[in-house]
Amino acid sequence: MFSKILIANRGEIACRVAATARRLGIRTVAVYSDADANARHVAACDEAWRLGPAAARESYLRAELILAIARRTGAEAIHPGYGFLSENEAFARATSESGIVFVGPPPAAIAAMGSKSAAKALMERAGVPLVPGYHGDDQEPALLAREAARIGFPVLIKASAGGGGKGMRIVERADVFDAMLASCKREAQNAFGDDTVLIERYVTRPRHIEVQVFADGHGNYVHLFERDCSVQRRHQKVLEEAPAPGMTDERRRAMGDAAVAAARAVGYVGAGTVEFIAEQSGRFYFMEMNTRLQVEHPVTEMITGFDLVEWQLRVAAGEPLPATQASLRIRGHAIEARVYAENPDKGFLPSIGVLRHLRTPAGAAFSHTVDGAAHDEPAAVRVDSGVREGDAITPHYDPMIAKLIVWGRDREHARARMKQALTGFEVVGPATNVGFLSRLIDCGAFARAELDTGLIEHEKAALLPAPERPPLLARAIAAAAVLAGEADDAARQAHGAARHDPWNLRNGWRPSSWLLRTLPFDAAGEPCPVQVEYAPRGWTVRDGDDAICIADLRWSPAERRLRGLVGDRAFEAGVVLDGETLHLFMADGHLTLGYAPPLAHVGEEDVDDAKLTAPMPGKVIALMVERGAKVVRGQPLLVMEAMKMEHTINAPADGEVAAILYAVGEQVAEGAQLVEFAARR
Repeated sequence: MFSKILIANRGEIACRVAATARRLGIRTVAVYSDADANARHVAACDEAWRLGPAAARESYLRAELILAIARRTGAEAIHPGYGFLSENEAFARATSESGIVFVGPPPAAIAAMGSKSAAKALMERAGVPLVPGYHGDDQEPALLAREAARIGFPVLIKASAGGGGKGMRIVERADVFDAMLASCKREAQNAFGDDTVLIERYVTRPRHIEVQVFADGHGNYVHLFERDCSVQRRHQKVLEEAPAPGMTDERRRAMGDAAVAAARAVGYVGAGTVEFIAEQSGRFYFMEMNTRLQVEHPVTEMITGFDLVEWQLRVAAGEPLPATQASLRIRGHAIEARVYAENPDKGFLPSIGVLRHLRTPAGAAFSHTVDGAAHDEPAAVRVDSGVREGDAITPHYDPMIAKLIVWGRDREHARARMKQALTGFEVVGPATNVGFLSRLIDCGAFARAELDTGLIEHEKAALLPAPERPPLLARAIAAAAVLAGEADDAARQAHGAARHDPWNLRNGWRPSSWLLRTLPFDAAGEPCPVQVEYAPRGWTVRDGDDAICIADLRWSPAERRLRGLVGDRAFEAGVVLDGETLHLFMADGHLTLGYAPPLAHVGEEDVDDAKLTAPMPGKVIALMVERGAKVVRGQPLLVMEAMKMEHTINAPADGEVAAILYAVGEQVAEGAQLVEFAARR
């Protein structure tokens, strides 16, 4: 086994690899960009070395510098994690030629599977079932349009060198094919430096099922069963689970055999994932092979009892696989939810900012079983994260906050545990998808395992509901938070005899009556105030004729927890006042209310709705109109790229483009005005 390895990655996967290395007694070397100088993965490793500026091309993609650091530190192996250089054939080859072990497959296997079109041809020869499509080298738009017509709409355009949902478009009709192709090629070029695409028949209501494969250098191959990754948004996975619901033993064997055949066809070594698209009938087709560890590998670990990173290290060190196919068993059910800094109500746009408050559910940071033998139940909840409270989510990298993984005796048990665990995930700072995930886990289609890649779109109305006026019960707890905070401030500010001066108390006492006051809450910009009537042993919170009593408040500033009685029910809530936003984390979810203290400055300039602004930091990559252009509502004006995804800015109404404020290639900040627009009156 190695004595020291370098981890050529960042975030949660770097922390994840470091955890296993530490358990095995292996020293670790971290690398970091300027944006990650104080990152969690830097602290998790035994030593850390700077790569360069924040941009990945100037830091985490600097293969020669990473190799130089590995040589200088005496690292015997490099674990590439996923993303960045993990599937880079040249880097794998250069690592091996430097006398350092690449913890991954041989360069030839990466090359064979790196091109989707070449991989399809190879799989066809190996007898692995394929979706009908075009995988040729001729990329003339006219030819691609003819091939799409031959295959039959709808078709899927995919970047040949792509992954993670980038460079992918579903085309429903021939008349929009050219525009979608151009957009797809632009995104592929920006993300991967290669605009080659392939075209395939788009399977209606498809399921995305992948099989974890492993091979060693002694000719042994196994699969560790399947994962269902059908629940996606914008072709990126949101929930993953293992095993796949509804999978029969016969189909599991067939998919496992096909996955192993794919690995054998390229002489694979190490961890890999063979991805299939499956029809509702169960018929499946090869999509691609990811020649690395996958983001969703924890669900496989939870149902098999094996540490897959340990397997990677042992195989890379020349050891045989720790288990045979016959010895592998599925135990229970696991679900993983990806907690992202993103705004589901704004098309899942990534969100950035400092994690001013971060609390995760109680559970193991990483649990493992050494040999996969029979043992007690695994930890019910596992959190894999690369950030801590106070860290920043930046525009430079993927905005994942954590992976939340749960295990249950069966799927329903796991689903109940996930629902409960999500209520313990608290974030203040960037917007997150935690509330969305809670609704998704609870929605009928997911509960019934009626899975396909369009589930989120089908259930959009339930998953992305319009804001509603918070019930009085929730606002009463918010009022309790305000009152408890005020009492705590008064207690800390009072000294000596002043502490007992009735005029310094915050209990609402008055010489001839008790205080009645209004708390000016608002939700989603709509006022929802409450009246608070003070009493000797509590408060009554009113909204019109409705009233709720609150009492026995206990506030813990260190924990940011509030406990008490509301009506006849005990409650506990996480409370964070962030500027003029009050965050409440309760058993039934996260509630945000606007709350401006009485003496706070409330005068703000009106926002001109006619101004079009950047929804997030990014770069202008295409202008669709010129100054003075007459446009109609919904017409594309310009295209931004942010975090390797394209975002089209459309005209908000019929009108005229008065000015375009940025040129192609220019960076823009979040909220920057992009276009001056005059609506037609």
